[in-house]
Amino acid sequence: MAWLLVVVAGLLETGFAVCLKLSHGFTRMGPTIAFCIFALGSFGLLTLSLRKLDVGPAYAVWTGIGAAGTAIYGMVFLDDLVSTLKIVSISLVIIGVIGLQLSGSQH
Repeated sequence: MAWLLVVVAGLLETGFAVCLKLSHGFTRMGPTIAFCIFALGSFGLLTLSLRKLDVGPAYAVWTGIGAAGTAIYGMVFLDDLVSTLKIVSISLVIIGVIGLQLSGSQH
């Protein structure tokens, strides 16, 4: 269950990173409010997961999901540059996240 919280927190991290861009420096109210909601949810779920998980793997998985998710979202929906190197790099991040998730121990 704790790893599920980390995965959802990572997806919410993607949401807050995208909303941060869409807020244009917190000048747009809707994305700014969404940023706050996603950020609070993400940090809250990560905090709950750390009751059971080691901080290193949990944090790495959380940031990996957020980074990969944000990059993929940007390429698909925000017209970010798509390149072979970027796709390979994102794939390596995802492989690393899976490896860390499999190596994480529960107390």
